[in-house]
Amino acid sequence: MNESLSINGRAIGTGHPAYIIAEMSANHGQNKQRAFEILHAMKESGADAVKLQTYTPDTITIECRNRFFVDCLKGTLWEGKSLYELYGEAFTPWEWQPDLKTEAEKLGMDCFSTPFDVTAVDFLETMNVAVYKVASFELVHLPLLRRIAKTRKPIIMSTGMATREEIADALTAIKEAGGAQVALLKCTSAYPAKLEDANLRTIPAMAREFHVPVGLSDHTSGSAAPVAAVTQGACIIEKHFVIDRKKDKGPDSEFSMEP
Repeated sequence: MNESLSINGRAIGTGHPAYIIAEMSANHGQNKQRAFEILHAMKESGADAVKLQTYTPDTITIECRNRFFVDCLKGTLWEGKSLYELYGEAFTPWEWQPDLKTEAEKLGMDCFSTPFDVTAVDFLETMNVAVYKVASFELVHLPLLRRIAKTRKPIIMSTGMATREEIADALTAIKEAGGAQVALLKCTSAYPAKLEDANLRTIPAMAREFHVPVGLSDHTSGSAAPVAAVTQGACIIEKHFVIDRKKDKGPDSEFSMEP
């Protein structure tokens, strides 16, 4: 694997400024105009890129309320909902996404997305995204990783749910399918995550072990973890973004950063 990667001609890795990704996720509240307002606020706040998520409730789960699809959300912000209900509230309509990418690029930001199945990759290829993001929960979805790798585009992959062996298997699958540019993100997959669980010394350890750029996908409150992560060598910072946490109440607002 390469020890740096390039997104639209910008080098990312050791010795370069951290690449700041603002995650829109569900904070648009199913309002397209609000989504555009978020893009402009991201730009004004200094983000280098905006990240979307590409799924629908039907491409990511099934409509079911038995315990396997409800109990997994106990103790979280989303307790009482089923996975299908949560994703129905949180998804970004696919028909918006080309327009959001066009607007982001007009503002001078990169725009890309996290696909959760191969149909989403096919759709994002029609948008000609420059890079792909892989969510922590999909790192073990090797057929999806292989489909993304076949695009020959850079991949930024979160590792919050993965063991060392699973990370190695994912990188091998990507390499064997033709992917060469990969970055890993340290991530604590809790929503919100506690600062004491950030474990940021994992960042230099991952860089030494896997020989790829490493950054942070952060779900803690505030900016302390991202700032500290950069001192540990993080070359990418990903943070959920909301304009106003009090007004824009949604599935992700509590652990999102305001401008």
